[in-house]
Amino acid sequence: MREPAFWYRPASWTSHLLWPFAALYGAVAGLRMARKGFDAGVPVFCVGNYHLGGAGKTPTVLALADILRELGEAPVVLSRGYGGRRRGPLMVDAGRHTAVDVGDEPLMLAVHVPVVVSRDRIDGVALARSQRASVILMDDGFQNPALAKDAALIVIDSERGLGNGCVFPAGPLRAPLAPQLARTSALIVIGAGTAAKDVAAALAASGKPVLAAHLRPDAAAIEQLKGRRVLAFAGIGDPERFFRTLGAAGVEVAQRKAFADHHPFSVHEIEALVTAAKRDGLMLVATEKDLVRLRGDAQLAALAPEIVPFPVSLQFEDVARLRKLVSDQLFKAREKSFHRH
Repeated sequence: MREPAFWYRPASWTSHLLWPFAALYGAVAGLRMARKGFDAGVPVFCVGNYHLGGAGKTPTVLALADILRELGEAPVVLSRGYGGRRRGPLMVDAGRHTAVDVGDEPLMLAVHVPVVVSRDRIDGVALARSQRASVILMDDGFQNPALAKDAALIVIDSERGLGNGCVFPAGPLRAPLAPQLARTSALIVIGAGTAAKDVAAALAASGKPVLAAHLRPDAAAIEQLKGRRVLAFAGIGDPERFFRTLGAAGVEVAQRKAFADHHPFSVHEIEALVTAAKRDGLMLVATEKDLVRLRGDAQLAALAPEIVPFPVSLQFEDVARLRKLVSDQLFKAREKSFHRH
């Protein structure tokens, strides 16, 4: 889905017209969030966001998986596999599955950490526990009540914030903000913008941690693109963030092409991009997530070497504080489980 432009502008007549639908959607979403979820039997950490679209959840999941391993844990990621055709539950095999099977994000994550895809999250928990998961990392699902969450770490982009602050379809919020803030364990603000300052201040005032982070591009990718003009394309939740990241890394983005999130690229589209880049003397560059979606088709896979991948990782300004937060939340989850059982 391509986000409507009015979501990220001050409240407009369009959002006012959609307010009755937003009120109904928000009421239902708020009631759902209040439901008691299934006890997974192991700590469940959810990485989510308040709104539809991208905010940086995937690199956050990878960063948390690394910290959990440093703490001696065995994390398994649980995803619904958005965009994939397999309902699961199944363990994602990065060498065998494609994005058409399990979705692009689970396929990316599976290179680094065990990933379960399951439309039914409770069935997914059973499979994750059979793999000796000591912690379940939910990739998205903050607003979904199926599983009880021991910690909810919410990711927000500092440049986009919450847009017009309205609930879908009048704006990008997945539920009214108040119940979402109440269920937030910590906020992770990505980037140096100011659009998230009000939300961050509200959470900080209530005693909840606010952590700053930024996306760090891969050094080898920067070296490969140094001094070259590029044609950048992206089919992610926030293509502009990708273009900004390239620019901030010193890469000259001469042309850009944005597609909808999880866009299923056709051979014709990629061939047209390759042709345009060669014609104008540009290097063709895309995100890792976009390149993952090319692997399921032989013709698309044959074109992939024409595209330079631009991997990024999430770097926290205060890693020690994040590690302590994760450790504390694990202790609380296990203490609560001990008293409950």
